Amino acid sequence: MAPPEILPPEILSIDGCAIQRAAVLIRAGQCVAVPTETVYGLAADATSGEAVARIYAAKGRPSFNPLIVHVASIEQAAALAHLSPAALSLADALWPGPLTMVLPARAGSPIAALATAGLATIAIRMPAHAAMQALIAAADRPLAAPSANASGRISATTAAHVAASLGGRVPLILDGSATQHGLESTIVAVDADRLRLLRPGPIDAAILSSIAGLPLSTEAAAGIEAPGQMASHYAPGKPLRLDVSTPQPGEWLIGFGAVAGDDTLSASGDPIEAAARLFGALHRADAATAARIAVAPIPMQGLGIAINDRLRRAAAPR
Repeated sequence: MAPPEILPPEILSIDGCAIQRAAVLIRAGQCVAVPTETVYGLAADATSGEAVARIYAAKGRPSFNPLIVHVASIEQAAALAHLSPAALSLADALWPGPLTMVLPARAGSPIAALATAGLATIAIRMPAHAAMQALIAAADRPLAAPSANASGRISATTAAHVAASLGGRVPLILDGSATQHGLESTIVAVDADRLRLLRPGPIDAAILSSIAGLPLSTEAAAGIEAPGQMASHYAPGKPLRLDVSTPQPGEWLIGFGAVAGDDTLSASGDPIEAAARLFGALHRADAATAARIAVAPIPMQGLGIAINDRLRRAAAPR
């Protein structure tokens, strides 16, 4: 018997009809790709274990790696998790936006255990992108939505990246052009006496500490408690070498600032531009004929900390 035909995904420009089409699929337990202000997400009903399982299957993602649950309001978040005064301060100041908080889950929360990887905490974000907000409203439920790419590979910042990475494993991609930030959200665990930075991102850690009125630590728990903590992640299919000013033969150089290359994150050395272009540049390098990839040095300050975090995981042995 011939294997079942794998159909390419439907790709729709975002309008009201496209959002409704996506919401119908969500309510039927399917997953769809949708842009956020950070990267494209692979969204499904966070309250359905079967729907969440389809995310894991599409991505080839380990089930011990929890997902971020996206909500439409602080009230919706408070129904799923315990929001301390510090968490409420962060939500009031930075939501909607690229901040994910890891919080104690409420007893009886409707979120599927598979979405939280069976942990007693839940990772929650209120996205700012109009398409994601509209999809949460139309589906009328919180949405689990990791990055829309095969697990461990380069995150998607365009609809074309999603199609190339996931192909027929996702029925629908909502095309909202390139994403704004180009890096996944900042993730912080809000404990009773401190914040713990679990993943650097577009929001600077010092801002978080100031708003919450709590000290910030980079100490993580022994196990994985949030997305993006695996040692090897965001990886191209080729070997990747970091902090390179002069490439070796056979390397595709991604430049930054004064270090020119075959491509560049930012010729002017602008970290905001570099973050927005990072995953696109890695996709182009992966598609080039060169056998290896090299990346110019990025200063370890401000947004450069988040960029270097992604590059270090992309270059890790696997």
